[in-house]
Amino acid sequence: MERVTLRIPKQQIEAVEQMVDTGQYPNRSEAIRAAVREMIDEQENGRESSGKRGLAKV
Repeated sequence: MERVTLRIPKQQIEAVEQMVDTGQYPNRSEAIRAAVREMIDEQENGRESSGKRGLAKV
């Protein structure tokens, strides 16, 4: 596995932390990996009709 450093708005990190705190994910990394997997799955399944990515919800 490779390490990636990224900047995420505080509000989004707080939302990820809440998911970890409630037990939805064991840690931040797994929550973010799940989001990336979902994004890739959607792209591969043709759910992105325009071919452009939408803005992230905050």
